[in-house]
Amino acid sequence: MATLKINKLNKNFGSTEVLKGINLDIKNGDFLVLLGPSGCGKSTLLNTIAGLETSNSGDILIDEHVVNNMEPSDRDIALVFQSYALYPAMTVRKNVTFGLEQRKTPKEKIVSALEEVSNLLQINELLDRKPSQLSGGQRQRVAMGRALVRDPKIFLFDEPLSNLDAKLRVEMRREIKKLHKRLKTTIVYVTHDQREALTMSDRIAVINNGRLVQVDAPKALYDNPKDLFVADFIGESVLLQLENSTNGLMLRGQPLKMTNPMPNGVDPYCLVIRPELLVMSNSKDDTVNDLSGIVSASVYQGESVLVMVDLGNDTKISVRLPANKSHSSNNIPEVGKQINLGLHAEDVIIVAGKV
Repeated sequence: MATLKINKLNKNFGSTEVLKGINLDIKNGDFLVLLGPSGCGKSTLLNTIAGLETSNSGDILIDEHVVNNMEPSDRDIALVFQSYALYPAMTVRKNVTFGLEQRKTPKEKIVSALEEVSNLLQINELLDRKPSQLSGGQRQRVAMGRALVRDPKIFLFDEPLSNLDAKLRVEMRREIKKLHKRLKTTIVYVTHDQREALTMSDRIAVINNGRLVQVDAPKALYDNPKDLFVADFIGESVLLQLENSTNGLMLRGQPLKMTNPMPNGVDPYCLVIRPELLVMSNSKDDTVNDLSGIVSASVYQGESVLVMVDLGNDTKISVRLPANKSHSSNNIPEVGKQINLGLHAEDVIIVAGKV
């Protein structure tokens, strides 16, 4: 385990700024996810931590020691890539232990490390197979085993589950999370998948256009975005512009009912609407913000139905309804019909900015 600190890190590729003054403190044993869209700089940041890229300025510290000029092999870091990068001619056993053998590790230590990692990842039965004889999930376990067997201070994961099917991704998320709880090793994990970030991490660092825009625990990040980008990127959000008047913030001509304090920042403000926070509403309530519109489409998603609603003026929102309840009562709103929705005052999320 180790602490990782990044101070004022900048990275350019030619005249293009890829990382812009990144400051980040990662605690001992933390599971931190770097989250952002493709091209935002998250993989570049990971590669710079690993020593595969060199920063233009700033410092990277592992356990308070500056490692900027250290070779990757001297940083005591293990990296798991999106590509499994296994040696096709070697058995699983050889793939896992090859790095240790290259470092002239004593044979008894190699045997002991292999046994421990094989039991941990449940790959004992795969040790004599070649990579071509393994499924995608099994190959990823072997790639993780190759990293684990080194017992590094820090694990770096670069979108390791992107090549797996949806069901296997869910399974591997659970396995990696369980692994972290057992080993308590510091992990930095890159993904563009917000669900993956929310379900796996202790904290999430959101990156946009090379800048770190918010670092927070998953629930805090989801419930209290500090930035328009974060509010829009996390969840299936719709942003509605609010008007500021002498009566306070106005939503579509009506005073906005809210219990949370106003965010830091100045006018203008946006209301963040998440599909699961909206409710069907047919009555006026002092604690509910009313919205009405015309149903434009509905999408069955198994456990829920996502209903798209046109509020007019090119504004569309979505409401998520439980599928079993909707089907049993036969009350899925029909396309073309008017629907009345409500947003409770305690569910109001506001961020400063203009859409």
